[in-house]
Amino acid sequence: MNREYHKWFSPALQRDMELLIFGHSGRAVLFFPTRTARFFDYENWGIIGAMREQISNGEVQLFCVDSIDAESFYNGHIHPHDRISRHLQYEQYLLTEVIPMMKSKNEGNYLETAGCSMGAYHAINLALKYPSLFRKAVGISGRYDLTENPGDFKDLMDGFRDESVYFNMPVQYLANLNDKSLLAEIRKVEIVLAIGETDPFLYSNKDLSQLLWNKDIPNQLYIWTSNAHRPHYWRRMVPMYV
Repeated sequence: MNREYHKWFSPALQRDMELLIFGHSGRAVLFFPTRTARFFDYENWGIIGAMREQISNGEVQLFCVDSIDAESFYNGHIHPHDRISRHLQYEQYLLTEVIPMMKSKNEGNYLETAGCSMGAYHAINLALKYPSLFRKAVGISGRYDLTENPGDFKDLMDGFRDESVYFNMPVQYLANLNDKSLLAEIRKVEIVLAIGETDPFLYSNKDLSQLLWNKDIPNQLYIWTSNAHRPHYWRRMVPMYV
């Protein structure tokens, strides 16, 4: 199985960023890590190993990017306005640096986003904002409005709201989305959501799925038994849905 490590200084983030590539061809998947996790965690947790057959057969090529959640949404030392601003810099890093690199490494025209937990938020949010770039988006154990506080999880914006926050919370902006061309592009994306029946984010997934259907956007929602919010479950879920 092909494995490549890459590191470069990101102009968008003004710091070094690292990523791992697994595979040599197939569907190119932008794979986001979990909350404040690292680009190597999926490998360490055996999730890459669980996809070894698909990767080795050239069915899929995973681009495991790093997280800067600790500098954005989970940085309680800065104002929420600066948190969302840092997130938008991360988005530019993905759009102007990572995705062009993916296209240079993969000769196909099939791009996909995927992630678990916080990574699911990143995957779904990016695909809904820029649907013309992607053919598929997979969110596993995700939370799609970071301003809500389900269970023990806090509002990551601490009550702060502005336009940038609104347009990065899928459950918020999708409800009022009426741009016909954007909706048409989103309808072309295969959207898959998977969540545990006792996961605190269950209702966020149900809300997002229903909002999508309300806009005539097909999507698949799979509800697993128990919480299903651990690597043990993701080792089964990722090969199934990604």
